[in-house]
Amino acid sequence: MSWETIGSSFALVAASEIGDKTQLLAFSLAGRFRRPWSVLAGILVATLASCALASALGAWIAAHVPPRVMAGIVAAAFIGFGIWALRPDTCEECDKPSRFGPFLTTTLLFLIAEMGDKTQLATLALGARFGSAMLVTIGTTAGMLAADGIAVILGEKLAAKVQRRWPRFCTAGLFFVFGLASAWRAVRG
Repeated sequence: MSWETIGSSFALVAASEIGDKTQLLAFSLAGRFRRPWSVLAGILVATLASCALASALGAWIAAHVPPRVMAGIVAAAFIGFGIWALRPDTCEECDKPSRFGPFLTTTLLFLIAEMGDKTQLATLALGARFGSAMLVTIGTTAGMLAADGIAVILGEKLAAKVQRRWPRFCTAGLFFVFGLASAWRAVRG
């Protein structure tokens, strides 16, 4: 088991989730339902599905694209995600009414919110970089649960105390570091 793969995947996704729309969604759902374990279970199911799909696709792409080209693509993607991370997120899904219970509502809303989100695309890039869908899925799912679990458990109290711009800058910095490391690998051949 590669702890580097799991740790890198965890750190990058946990950091990029801070202030992300899915974390805002977790705040909202936790406040609405007041059933944190049901909300966390929904987040887990949606995250496993989203991360497994993205990391498997990334690993497949890595297996079929030459390493130097893949390193260049991953570098560009990570640097792009760093720029994207500097822009604040909003949560349009947060105000939608729920016709289902907390678990199903959370699962469905998280699946919708994650489609094409920077954390899902970052998971795809991590799968491509490390070539291991399983280890990347473990790391990214744990990172999502850590960041969103904080949102669920601490709710609005944490949101009021944490300035959103600092986590965005830290997240962008992590993406830039990963991007530069991949660019170095692409240049070095």
